[in-house]
Amino acid sequence: ADSIPNLKIKDPQGKLVEITIVAGKIADTNAPEPAPDSWAANPNNEVAIWIIKMEAGARWILPAASQPVNRTLYFYDGSSIKAAGNNVLSNMALNLLADQDLILENGEDEAHFLFLQGRPISEPVVQYGPFVMNTQSEIQQAYTDYQKTQFGGWPWDRKDPVHSPSKRRFAKYADGNEEIKGNLPHY
Repeated sequence: ADSIPNLKIKDPQGKLVEITIVAGKIADTNAPEPAPDSWAANPNNEVAIWIIKMEAGARWILPAASQPVNRTLYFYDGSSIKAAGNNVLSNMALNLLADQDLILENGEDEAHFLFLQGRPISEPVVQYGPFVMNTQSEIQQAYTDYQKTQFGGWPWDRKDPVHSPSKRRFAKYADGNEEIKGNLPHY
């Protein structure tokens, strides 16, 4: 969280729009560098993940991207907004035109959005259960690998480990070391 930028913009009426830039960039603000061999590392793919919070009554223009970028805006908290002049209720997803700015006008309550954007990878996708690969044979191999090794072994005596609420976040490594992180979780 320390390295993820949070851009604060005031609209002409002084209403606040906050954008947490998990991936991509907006204006001159960039997210942390993605993994070097990832799809997001190539700026031509225009990958963006933004969490947007708009104060009640705020107005903001979501800037256009280029074609053929896919863009989806999930309106997950708030009462209502106007998107390009159209009324939109909470818990809706909007598939956006990439090459057009989108005027967002918030209603009477604070609104929260998840914005996802990226150029399509244009590879075949095959999915079975939790496995997603490019071919049916890759799916079969992944399933076989899981049945044989559970992807390298499972260090717990149950298939569904449940930790007590007092257990802190942790990482357990193959060499047996365990790293404890952060504060106790809040439920």
